[in-house]
Amino acid sequence: FNDDIQGTGAVNLAAVLAAVQATGIKLTQHRIVIFGAGTAGVGIADQLSAAMKAEGLTDDQARARFWAVDRAGLLTADDSQLSRQQLRYARAPAEVAGWPRDPALGGVALAEVVRQVRPTILIGTSGRPGAFTEEIVRQMAGHADRPVIMPMSNPTELAEARPGDLIGWTGGRALVATGSPFGPVDHRGRRYAIGQANNALIFPGLGLGVIAARAERVTDGMLSAAAHAVASLVDAAAPGAPLLPPVESLRETSLTVATEVARAAAADGVAEARLDGDIREHISQLMWRPVYRPVRPA
Repeated sequence: FNDDIQGTGAVNLAAVLAAVQATGIKLTQHRIVIFGAGTAGVGIADQLSAAMKAEGLTDDQARARFWAVDRAGLLTADDSQLSRQQLRYARAPAEVAGWPRDPALGGVALAEVVRQVRPTILIGTSGRPGAFTEEIVRQMAGHADRPVIMPMSNPTELAEARPGDLIGWTGGRALVATGSPFGPVDHRGRRYAIGQANNALIFPGLGLGVIAARAERVTDGMLSAAAHAVASLVDAAAPGAPLLPPVESLRETSLTVATEVARAAAADGVAEARLDGDIREHISQLMWRPVYRPVRPA
């Protein structure tokens, strides 16, 4: 288990699953642009595409729902510099042959990709502050009723956009999650809570579930269960609701995640422990509680 890749992917999947609930659009019908095609961006794409395959798409059909953009523009399969992981999400050169190129990049820039693709989900892992410009966001909001925009880069000063701008530029329609902590946004008399896609929502519960189940390994099903567990803790369809639970409720989140991870381990046949009875209560008893008996001075 690599937290930077799989943990980041799982917490982003959780946010997207919550957004799916809010938009009413099936995950398999979303068009996803990822800006920043390094290990984090590719890890997110891997988790999202795995979830799409679990909902019935083939591998090719799932990968076709993604457009990955890096420092040189849209990834295309004729680029010899791409890694094997990046090539999975590279587009066929013939598909984008007529798309205008940015002379400074030599490839198709993010703004043009958004114009051509008309994405419903935009995720940033680029470390490029301000990359999600007003022009790009308004372009996206012009075709998506509830655009899902997730600037994941951290720390705060590297975020691709600030939630207040995203909410304002879309008239309060954007569904926003961030990689850095941001306070709530007030817009036109409504307060919007901003969920932080912190990997801590995933890995403590994942580890606890592995221990409780005595799992031989971490399976894709266990990662998916962790993401679905986190998404189940929010009602993103409620006005102003966040896409992710607050970090302040981490103990409750971790217990829910651990319970579902342990169940998934059993379902996948990798659990050595017998998980009978009330699994949640059993796991709750395994959790450390920082409570100490009072000490009186001698």
